[in-house]
Parts: sequence; structure tokens; C-alpha cells
Amino acid sequence: MRKTVLTTLILIVFINAALLAQTNESDQAYIKAMSTQNPTEKAQLLKEWLKTNAGKGNQYEKYAYAELCVFPYPGKTPEELIEYGEKALALGELDDFTQSRVMMTLATIYSQRGQNLEKAKAYSQQVIQIAKSNKDKDSAGASAAQWNHFMGIAYYTNGMALEKGRDPRGALEAFINSYTILQDPQIANDLKRVGKNLYDFKFYKDAEKAFAITATALKDYPSIYLYAKTLHRNGKKDDALKYYKQAYSMQKSGDVSYNIGIILAANAEKNPSTAPEAINYLLEASFLSPSNSQKAMQLAESLYFTHNKELRYNEIVKEIQKMTKDLEDLTTDYNKRFGEKKEEDLSDTDKRMMKIMEDDIEALQKSIEELVVKQQAALDKFKKLIDDTKKKLGK
Repeated sequence: MRKTVLTTLILIVFINAALLAQTNESDQAYIKAMSTQNPTEKAQLLKEWLKTNAGKGNQYEKYAYAELCVFPYPGKTPEELIEYGEKALALGELDDFTQSRVMMTLATIYSQRGQNLEKAKAYSQQVIQIAKSNKDKDSAGASAAQWNHFMGIAYYTNGMALEKGRDPRGALEAFINSYTILQDPQIANDLKRVGKNLYDFKFYKDAEKAFAITATALKDYPSIYLYAKTLHRNGKKDDALKYYKQAYSMQKSGDVSYNIGIILAANAEKNPSTAPEAINYLLEASFLSPSNSQKAMQLAESLYFTHNKELRYNEIVKEIQKMTKDLEDLTTDYNKRFGEKKEEDLSDTDKRMMKIMEDDIEALQKSIEELVVKQQAALDKFKKLIDDTKKKLGK
């Protein structure tokens, strides 16, 4: 009896020792792979480890898959990353830090490919929530700055997925959140692209949010010009004017000068001092903007003569029109009375009346000619502005 019990105990100890030896050997192989500094060798050792240990309930299996997903080693393909990452997540019970890295990697690949977008959005949102809950903790596997960085990246991948899924408004909010955290110029470029799409769809209030960031972050002509246009569309003319002028200082554009001109022209109704500046921009637009050339010139001319009251141009035009009409009526009356009569057929009364009418006609003609001279003098002053604008623009 004692011999049997002893033999059994020895057998149990032997089996446990064998299992322990196998476990230690497996763990040591895993530790060796993870501590290897050479990226290629590390990846190869982890893959070999998985061939032997995958599916056997080893505690490190999920971390081996996770490491192969997030660790940068030469020659890895997106397909491999997806395979390893999804297997790591499927095994579950990863720590928050590792899980977040895997999810961000997968969300990035899916978003870039435009595939599994719902999964990409779900992974990004999970990382955002994990980061929010952990960033104020000291024992969550990463510092507050790292969790904040994770959150910024997760917002970005979420934005990519939303944009690929044709949700520009959702993408806009995600990119704004990401830029607020990361302050990365690349995100500002993405915001510019999304903002342009929103503008084209006439979502002007949303587009304004995008360009408010890109105009400040990138300081490039397209961002500043588009920001000015959205402000203009949203009725914020004074703010739009500021950015239109900033854009025009960077690049002479007919559309920009026309928009500046019409805003200043509207302001001139209450503040006449802005009229000369408005005229200047409108004249430049007449030479720089083929589509607005005629409208710009007409508005500049109207504004010039309206606000240069000493020229009395509009009054002179009206006087010429009235006198011309009076001259036509008087001439018509004269022809009716005397046009068909010979001089010998005229009575003394007719001759006196004819002389009076002829003097009136001559006086009207002279007055009209004097007014035309004044009108031409005013036009010459405006023409000089046009010539000066041509010289300034090199036209």
C-alpha cells in the first residue's frame, strides 16, 4: 500500500515538473522574443513562438499577436497587421494600453482602405473612451500625456473613417477634436479638405469651423481665402473683409478684389470715406476677374460719381437728358410750323416766332454742349483712375 501511494506521488510530481518545465521553456522563449532588439529577429521569434503555442491557452498568446500588430518590423503587410490585431482582440483581456494601440492600428488601416468603416469607427470610439477614463490615473500603463496623445490619434482615425463613410460633418468634429489635442499641421490639411467639401455642399457654418483653424494654422492663401468666403456667406462681412484683404496681399485675385469692393461699396452708404478704397478694388477686379469685369466697372463708375459730388456728374446727366428732350420737342414744333413753308409764304408774325424758336434752339444746343464738356471732364478724371489702375497692374 505504501509503495503504491509513493509511486503515485512520484508520478504526480514528475508530471507537474514536466509541465512546469514546458511552461518555463515556453515563457522563456516568449521573453527572449520580446526582449530581442533586432526588429526582424523579434518578429520571427514571435511568429515561431505562436506556431508552437497558439491555441493552447498560454497567457502570452494575446500579447504576442498584439506585439506583431503594433511593433514596426520590416516587410510586414497590412493583411498581417489585421490578422494579428483581430486575433489579439478576439482573445480579449488585454490591458488598456495594449488594447488601445491595437485598436488604433486596425482603425487606421481600415480607414485608409475605406473598408470595415463601422469597425474602424467603433475601435476609435473605444480608444477615446479608454483614454478619457485613464488619462487622470497613475497606474493605467501610460502617462496622462500618452493617453491624451492616444485620444488625439483616435479622434483622427475616427475622422478618417467618417470622411470615407461620406459623413463630412462628423469627420469635421472628429478632426477638430484631434487638432485641438495634437496641433498637427497634417490634421489642419485634412480640415481644409473637409471644409472645402462642406463649402461645396453649402454647409457654410460647418465650413467656417474648419477654415477658422486652417487659416490660423496653415496661413496659406487657399485657407485664408476660403475662410473669408465662408464668413461672407454667413453674413460676417467685417470679418470676411479682413481675411479677403489678407488673401489679396498674398495673391492678386480678381474674385477676391471684387468681393472686397462690393463689401466696401455697401459700407460706403453709411461711411462715405470707404468709397475711394472700394473704387480701387472694383477697378482692379474689372481687369483681374473676367467673370465680374463688367459688373465691377459699372459699380466702380457709379460709386465714383455718386461720392464725388463736386463733379455733379449725375445731376449733369439728368440736365443733359432734360435739355435734350426739350430740344427734341422744340425742334419738332419748329419743323411742324415752318418746315414746309417757304420764306416768302411767312407772315411777319411767323418770322418773329421762327426767330424766337431758332434762338431758343441755339441756346439749348449751347447749354447742352457746355454740360457735355463738364460731363467729359468728370469722365476724364474717372478715366485717369482706370489708366492708373492699368499701370499698377501692368495691363
